[in-house]
Amino acid sequence: MKLTLGFSPCPNDTYIFDALVNKKIDTEGLDFDVVLEDVETLNRWALEGKLDITKLSFPAFFQSLEKYILLNSGSALGKGVGPMLISKELINNEQEIINSKTIAIPGENTTAHLLFSLAYPSATNKQFTLFSKIEDAVINGEVDCGVIIHENRFTYQSKGLKKIIDLGEYWETQQKVPIPLGGIAIKRNLPHAIIKKVNRLIKSSLEFANKNYPNIPPYVKQHSQEMSEDVMRQHIQLYVNDYSIDLGKDGKEAINVLFNTFKKIRNINREENSTALFID
Repeated sequence: MKLTLGFSPCPNDTYIFDALVNKKIDTEGLDFDVVLEDVETLNRWALEGKLDITKLSFPAFFQSLEKYILLNSGSALGKGVGPMLISKELINNEQEIINSKTIAIPGENTTAHLLFSLAYPSATNKQFTLFSKIEDAVINGEVDCGVIIHENRFTYQSKGLKKIIDLGEYWETQQKVPIPLGGIAIKRNLPHAIIKKVNRLIKSSLEFANKNYPNIPPYVKQHSQEMSEDVMRQHIQLYVNDYSIDLGKDGKEAINVLFNTFKKIRNINREENSTALFID
């Protein structure tokens, strides 16, 4: 059986999926048609139900519950892993000041956008921008500030940019749970046995990678050509953790808290969706 599978070229995703897509583990009769795209493209595709299995931001998942259910393995959650709001010059992070600025956001349906909206609910002058272009947009004066994610967390200071606020830290202080960034979702209409098998294979793929770490697979390097190995390792160490192997009780609680926050920010005035978020 062949399934379509989408994830980003970022080191945490290629690290998790390397053994699976390159058949370093037994895939138990499954084949995967793999596409690598930036997370906001994957988010848009998820809203369309384009892929069988996909990495996606949690706000996109919350909008796709009729189509997808979340796997227990492969997610990105944690503490100290959230997006940051940065600028060219050090500025105050007070509400009225940020509200007056133009802000580059790495996609409308990203968790970064949701966390920014939680911290700055009245900020409306947003420009949705590919995450890898945000630092340059700030440096070149195209926007006043930018919300950075992924490896930019490790590179912004070397480019002379200043942190205004760590939006992940703000979330942790307010909500007292880890930060849910993105997950791996699968089509609900697939056979239950296939859903369980895919979850098992992703977990096995990550365990294979961890067993061979700190070696970085060629597959990771291939898709991170402009990144030093040191930054690749920082990226993997920050975004791949025990929650990536299995969400567990704490991970699921954090996602439920984010779901309730999403509904509040989006003014979704209905009882909590009865559709199951997680596979059993």
